[in-house]
Amino acid sequence: MQHAIRSAIEQSGIGQGQALRHMAQLTGGVSSDIWRIDFEDHSVCAKRALAKLKVAADWQAPLSRNAYEYAWYEVISPLFPHAVPRMLGRDEASGMFFMSYLDADTHPVWKAQLLQGHISPAFAAQVGQTLGQMHAATAHNAKLAQRFQSDAEFHALRLEPYLLATAQRHPALAPRLHAIHQQTADGHLVLVHGDISPKNILMGPQGPVFLDAECAWYGDPAFDLAFGLNHLLLKAVHMPQHQGLLADSFTQLSQAYLAQVNWEPVAVFEQRAAQLLPALLLARVDGKSPVEYLTSPHTQNQVRQIATHGLQHIYTHLQQVLATTLKALAP
Repeated sequence: MQHAIRSAIEQSGIGQGQALRHMAQLTGGVSSDIWRIDFEDHSVCAKRALAKLKVAADWQAPLSRNAYEYAWYEVISPLFPHAVPRMLGRDEASGMFFMSYLDADTHPVWKAQLLQGHISPAFAAQVGQTLGQMHAATAHNAKLAQRFQSDAEFHALRLEPYLLATAQRHPALAPRLHAIHQQTADGHLVLVHGDISPKNILMGPQGPVFLDAECAWYGDPAFDLAFGLNHLLLKAVHMPQHQGLLADSFTQLSQAYLAQVNWEPVAVFEQRAAQLLPALLLARVDGKSPVEYLTSPHTQNQVRQIATHGLQHIYTHLQQVLATTLKALAP
């Protein structure tokens, strides 16, 4: 891999005129190889997608997603320069691209902060507001819809491993999960990031910085919002001592996001997100990508019960999902 990186650096002109001091592989992701590259006076990141993701299940995904991720950054960066790392170049032959390296001292990972109990509802609100603004800025754009015809990639990376694989594990819920899958697949409204997870959001000095857009798709924005809120519910199960702050973060993020919705009636959008959220909740214990911190049968069953209740009811508001979760977790 290091030889491939050196070749891509040479082809792309990254670090031209500077000696390459050190390379180190970064950990944490399951879908790509990511390396930190140190030159004389600065560092960059190199990223290349993997054909088979690093999970227990057999999860294959098209390598073309690497190009869609870079394209997402090209669209979003001019509009929200402080909300994404700076793109430095791409080597198409190797399927690798380069971006600025953001140090953890100034840009801590939101997931790490949450799991350490450093929970800021105000930052969650910033995430919701920025994500909503990104969606509003790209809504009903025919050129973007043409550029991001990544339905096959999104199916392989998100719809199949999360919704359809979970339906196989839960035959009684399969009709509902299939209906939610179809509803999501049919929506083509905005440029979707596809992986709004706290592990992909840095707490920058000027607000959230979004990473890992390899699931980029011109599709249903309800997926992004539900995907992000899902992680706050999962952490409420995992860390009952912080349920209050996590619930507040859920509310702040969702309200800040909903305030930006102008591409369709807010009530229509919110109902779609509220119905998708329990499906994604169940997927994180019984889909192809279970969260790593819910290891006990007790917490996994709590998630199953909350999600099953949600799938058996037709929610219209996101706060209904939160209320159901908190009620199920009450001592």
